[in-house]
Amino acid sequence: MNDGLKERFLQNRFILSELIKKGIRLKYRRSYLGILWSLLEPLLTMIVLTIVFGTLMGVHERSFPVYILSGRLLYGFFSLSTTAALKSIRANSSIIKKVYVPKMLYPLSSILFNYIIFAISLIVLAVVSLVLGVYPTFYLIQIIIPLVVLLLLSLGCGLILSTIGVFFRDMEYLWTVALMLIMYTCAIFYKTDKLLYSKWGFVLKGNPLFCVIDNFRSAIFGQPMNLRYLAYATGFSIVSILIGFIAFKKNEDKFILEI
Repeated sequence: MNDGLKERFLQNRFILSELIKKGIRLKYRRSYLGILWSLLEPLLTMIVLTIVFGTLMGVHERSFPVYILSGRLLYGFFSLSTTAALKSIRANSSIIKKVYVPKMLYPLSSILFNYIIFAISLIVLAVVSLVLGVYPTFYLIQIIIPLVVLLLLSLGCGLILSTIGVFFRDMEYLWTVALMLIMYTCAIFYKTDKLLYSKWGFVLKGNPLFCVIDNFRSAIFGQPMNLRYLAYATGFSIVSILIGFIAFKKNEDKFILEI
Protein backbone atom coordinates (compact mmCIF):
# COMPACT_ATOMS: atom_id res chain seq x y z
CA MET A 1 0.00 0.00 0.00
CA ASN A 2 2.77 2.39 0.95
CA ASP A 3 4.67 1.48 -2.23
CA GLY A 4 1.55 2.18 -4.27
CA LEU A 5 1.03 5.57 -2.69
CA LYS A 6 4.69 6.41 -3.19
CA GLU A 7 4.54 5.42 -6.85
CA ARG A 8 1.40 7.47 -7.38
CA PHE A 9 2.98 10.48 -5.72
CA LEU A 10 6.10 10.22 -7.87
CA GLN A 11 4.00 9.81 -11.00
CA ASN A 12 1.89 12.85 -10.18
CA ARG A 13 5.00 14.84 -9.34
CA PHE A 14 6.41 14.06 -12.77
CA ILE A 15 3.16 15.05 -14.49
CA LEU A 16 3.02 18.26 -12.46
CA SER A 17 6.58 19.16 -13.42
CA GLU A 18 5.79 18.53 -17.10
CA LEU A 19 2.68 20.72 -16.90
CA ILE A 20 4.73 23.49 -15.30
CA LYS A 21 7.33 23.26 -18.09
CA LYS A 22 4.56 23.26 -20.69
CA GLY A 23 3.01 26.37 -19.12
CA ILE A 24 6.31 28.27 -19.24
CA ARG A 25 6.94 27.21 -22.85
CA LEU A 26 3.46 28.26 -23.97
CA LYS A 27 3.70 31.59 -22.19
CA TYR A 28 6.80 32.57 -24.15
CA ARG A 29 6.00 30.82 -27.40
CA ARG A 30 6.77 33.03 -30.42
CA SER A 31 8.33 35.62 -28.12
CA TYR A 32 11.76 36.93 -29.13
CA LEU A 33 12.56 38.16 -25.63
CA GLY A 34 11.28 35.01 -23.94
CA ILE A 35 11.66 34.90 -20.19
CA LEU A 36 13.68 38.13 -20.37
CA TRP A 37 10.33 39.87 -20.77
CA SER A 38 9.44 38.85 -17.20
CA LEU A 39 12.31 41.13 -16.13
CA LEU A 40 11.66 43.99 -18.55
CA GLU A 41 7.88 44.22 -18.17
CA PRO A 42 7.77 45.06 -14.43
CA LEU A 43 10.70 47.43 -14.86
CA LEU A 44 8.97 49.35 -17.66
CA THR A 45 5.69 49.36 -15.74
CA MET A 46 7.48 50.70 -12.66
CA ILE A 47 8.96 53.57 -14.67
CA VAL A 48 5.58 54.56 -16.13
CA LEU A 49 3.75 54.34 -12.79
CA THR A 50 6.49 56.26 -11.00
CA ILE A 51 6.37 59.09 -13.54
CA VAL A 52 2.57 59.28 -13.61
CA PHE A 53 1.64 58.80 -9.96
CA GLY A 54 4.80 60.31 -8.52
CA THR A 55 3.98 63.49 -10.43
CA LEU A 56 0.25 63.47 -9.66
CA MET A 57 0.71 62.87 -5.94
CA GLY A 58 3.85 64.94 -5.59
CA VAL A 59 5.93 62.05 -4.27
CA HIS A 60 9.62 62.78 -4.70
CA GLU A 61 11.09 60.06 -2.49
CA ARG A 62 14.00 58.30 -4.12
CA SER A 63 12.69 54.92 -2.94
CA PHE A 64 9.19 55.43 -4.40
CA PRO A 65 9.93 53.23 -7.48
CA VAL A 66 10.83 50.37 -5.10
CA TYR A 67 7.52 50.88 -3.31
CA ILE A 68 5.63 50.69 -6.61
CA LEU A 69 7.60 47.77 -8.03
CA SER A 70 7.20 45.62 -4.91
CA GLY A 71 3.42 46.00 -5.01
CA ARG A 72 3.26 45.59 -8.78
CA LEU A 73 5.18 42.31 -8.75
CA LEU A 74 3.06 40.66 -6.06
CA TYR A 75 -0.23 41.83 -7.52
CA GLY A 76 0.92 40.82 -11.01
CA PHE A 77 1.62 37.27 -9.87
CA PHE A 78 -1.71 36.97 -8.06
CA SER A 79 -3.60 38.32 -11.08
CA LEU A 80 -1.87 36.13 -13.67
CA SER A 81 -1.87 32.94 -11.60
CA THR A 82 -5.50 33.06 -10.51
CA THR A 83 -6.66 33.95 -14.03
CA ALA A 84 -4.63 31.05 -15.44
CA ALA A 85 -6.08 28.71 -12.80
CA LEU A 86 -9.60 29.92 -13.61
CA LYS A 87 -9.14 28.92 -17.26
CA SER A 88 -7.03 25.81 -16.63
CA ILE A 89 -9.71 23.11 -16.83
CA ARG A 90 -11.29 24.42 -20.01
CA ALA A 91 -7.89 25.15 -21.53
CA ASN A 92 -6.90 21.50 -21.06
CA SER A 93 -10.28 20.03 -22.01
CA SER A 94 -8.86 18.08 -24.98
CA ILE A 95 -6.34 16.32 -22.72
CA ILE A 96 -8.88 15.71 -19.95
CA LYS A 97 -11.19 13.96 -22.42
CA LYS A 98 -8.45 11.64 -23.69
CA VAL A 99 -6.02 10.94 -20.84
CA TYR A 100 -6.58 10.53 -17.12
CA VAL A 101 -4.57 13.05 -15.13
CA PRO A 102 -5.62 14.20 -11.65
CA LYS A 103 -7.56 17.33 -12.59
CA MET A 104 -6.27 19.34 -9.65
CA LEU A 105 -2.83 19.32 -11.25
CA TYR A 106 -4.03 21.74 -13.93
CA PRO A 107 -4.86 24.74 -11.71
CA LEU A 108 -1.93 23.81 -9.46
CA SER A 109 0.54 23.87 -12.34
CA SER A 110 -0.93 27.15 -13.62
CA ILE A 111 -0.15 28.79 -10.31
CA LEU A 112 3.26 27.20 -9.85
CA PHE A 113 4.68 28.08 -13.26
CA ASN A 114 3.61 31.68 -12.73
CA TYR A 115 5.24 31.59 -9.30
CA ILE A 116 8.53 30.49 -10.85
CA ILE A 117 8.41 33.39 -13.31
CA PHE A 118 7.49 35.73 -10.46
CA ALA A 119 10.46 34.50 -8.42
CA ILE A 120 12.76 35.25 -11.34
CA SER A 121 11.32 38.75 -11.68
CA LEU A 122 12.31 39.49 -8.07
CA ILE A 123 15.84 39.91 -9.46
CA VAL A 124 14.66 43.23 -10.91
CA LEU A 125 13.40 44.35 -7.51
CA ALA A 126 16.73 43.48 -5.88
CA VAL A 127 18.71 45.43 -8.48
CA VAL A 128 16.40 48.47 -8.41
CA SER A 129 16.50 48.52 -4.59
CA LEU A 130 20.29 48.56 -4.50
CA VAL A 131 20.51 51.23 -7.21
CA LEU A 132 18.07 53.49 -5.35
CA GLY A 133 19.72 53.02 -1.96
CA VAL A 134 17.25 50.61 -0.35
CA TYR A 135 19.76 48.23 1.17
CA PRO A 136 18.97 44.90 2.87
CA THR A 137 18.62 44.85 6.65
CA PHE A 138 18.10 42.16 9.26
CA TYR A 139 14.36 42.33 8.59
CA LEU A 140 14.87 41.05 5.05
CA ILE A 141 14.93 37.48 6.38
CA GLN A 142 11.21 37.75 7.08
CA ILE A 143 10.49 38.22 3.36
CA ILE A 144 9.95 34.49 2.89
CA ILE A 145 6.81 34.64 5.05
CA PRO A 146 4.70 36.95 2.85
CA LEU A 147 5.99 35.09 -0.22
CA VAL A 148 4.69 31.78 1.17
CA VAL A 149 1.37 33.35 2.19
CA LEU A 150 1.06 34.86 -1.30
CA LEU A 151 1.43 31.40 -2.83
CA LEU A 152 -1.14 29.91 -0.43
CA LEU A 153 -3.59 32.74 -1.12
CA SER A 154 -3.22 32.25 -4.87
CA LEU A 155 -3.67 28.48 -4.52
CA GLY A 156 -6.86 28.86 -2.52
CA CYS A 157 -8.40 31.46 -4.82
CA GLY A 158 -7.21 29.53 -7.88
CA LEU A 159 -8.90 26.29 -6.79
CA ILE A 160 -12.16 28.09 -6.08
CA LEU A 161 -12.07 29.96 -9.39
CA SER A 162 -11.12 26.88 -11.44
CA THR A 163 -14.17 25.06 -10.08
CA ILE A 164 -16.57 27.94 -10.67
CA GLY A 165 -15.10 28.61 -14.10
CA VAL A 166 -16.11 25.19 -15.39
CA PHE A 167 -19.81 25.72 -14.67
CA PHE A 168 -20.04 29.50 -15.05
CA ARG A 169 -18.11 30.78 -18.07
CA ASP A 170 -18.85 34.42 -17.36
CA MET A 171 -16.66 34.12 -14.27
CA GLU A 172 -13.68 35.04 -16.48
CA TYR A 173 -15.19 38.47 -17.15
CA LEU A 174 -16.34 38.98 -13.58
CA TRP A 175 -12.89 38.08 -12.25
CA THR A 176 -11.32 40.69 -14.56
CA VAL A 177 -13.50 43.34 -12.90
CA ALA A 178 -12.79 41.92 -9.44
CA LEU A 179 -9.04 42.09 -10.11
CA MET A 180 -9.35 45.76 -10.94
CA LEU A 181 -11.01 46.40 -7.58
CA ILE A 182 -8.38 44.29 -5.82
CA MET A 183 -5.62 46.25 -7.55
CA TYR A 184 -6.93 49.61 -6.37
CA THR A 185 -7.20 48.33 -2.80
CA CYS A 186 -3.65 46.95 -2.79
CA ALA A 187 -2.03 50.40 -2.60
CA ILE A 188 0.32 49.61 -5.47
CA PHE A 189 0.95 53.19 -6.55
CA TYR A 190 -0.15 55.31 -3.59
CA LYS A 191 0.94 55.67 0.03
CA THR A 192 -1.41 54.55 2.79
CA ASP A 193 -0.16 56.59 5.75
CA LYS A 194 -3.35 58.64 6.09
CA LEU A 195 -5.83 56.36 4.35
CA LEU A 196 -5.34 53.46 6.78
CA TYR A 197 -6.51 55.64 9.67
CA SER A 198 -9.46 57.14 7.83
CA LYS A 199 -13.00 55.80 7.70
CA TRP A 200 -12.04 53.91 4.52
CA GLY A 201 -9.10 52.11 6.10
CA PHE A 202 -11.15 48.93 6.53
CA VAL A 203 -11.28 48.54 2.73
CA LEU A 204 -7.51 48.09 2.56
CA LYS A 205 -7.27 46.02 5.74
CA GLY A 206 -10.02 43.71 4.48
CA ASN A 207 -8.00 42.86 1.38
CA PRO A 208 -5.70 39.92 2.25
CA LEU A 209 -3.48 40.69 -0.75
CA PHE A 210 -2.86 44.19 0.59
CA CYS A 211 -1.83 42.66 3.91
CA VAL A 212 0.66 40.40 2.12
CA ILE A 213 2.06 43.28 0.07
CA ASP A 214 2.37 45.51 3.13
CA ASN A 215 4.38 42.88 5.02
CA PHE A 216 6.51 42.24 1.95
CA ARG A 217 7.33 45.95 1.77
CA SER A 218 8.15 45.97 5.47
CA ALA A 219 10.83 43.35 4.83
CA ILE A 220 12.20 45.36 1.90
CA PHE A 221 12.31 48.67 3.77
CA GLY A 222 13.70 47.26 7.02
CA GLN A 223 10.63 47.24 9.26
CA PRO A 224 8.96 44.53 11.38
CA MET A 225 5.91 42.84 9.88
CA ASN A 226 2.39 43.70 10.96
CA LEU A 227 1.38 40.54 12.82
CA ARG A 228 -2.33 41.31 12.54
CA TYR A 229 -2.02 41.51 8.77
CA LEU A 230 -0.03 38.29 8.77
CA ALA A 231 -2.60 36.42 10.88
CA TYR A 232 -5.51 37.67 8.77
CA ALA A 233 -3.88 36.91 5.39
CA THR A 234 -2.69 33.48 6.55
CA GLY A 235 -6.09 32.56 7.98
CA PHE A 236 -7.85 33.77 4.83
CA SER A 237 -5.45 31.73 2.68
CA ILE A 238 -5.90 28.51 4.66
CA VAL A 239 -9.69 28.82 4.66
CA SER A 240 -9.73 29.51 0.92
CA ILE A 241 -7.54 26.45 0.28
CA LEU A 242 -9.88 24.24 2.32
CA ILE A 243 -12.96 25.59 0.55
CA GLY A 244 -11.28 25.34 -2.84
CA PHE A 245 -10.07 21.77 -2.25
CA ILE A 246 -13.45 20.54 -1.01
CA ALA A 247 -15.36 22.27 -3.82
CA PHE A 248 -12.95 20.99 -6.47
CA LYS A 249 -12.97 17.36 -5.27
CA LYS A 250 -16.74 17.39 -4.92
CA ASN A 251 -17.31 18.60 -8.47
CA GLU A 252 -14.36 17.29 -10.52
CA ASP A 253 -16.28 14.26 -11.79
CA LYS A 254 -18.83 16.64 -13.34
CA PHE A 255 -16.21 18.64 -15.23
CA ILE A 256 -16.23 16.27 -18.19
CA LEU A 257 -19.92 17.06 -18.77
CA GLU A 258 -19.33 20.80 -18.93
CA ILE A 259 -16.10 21.24 -20.92
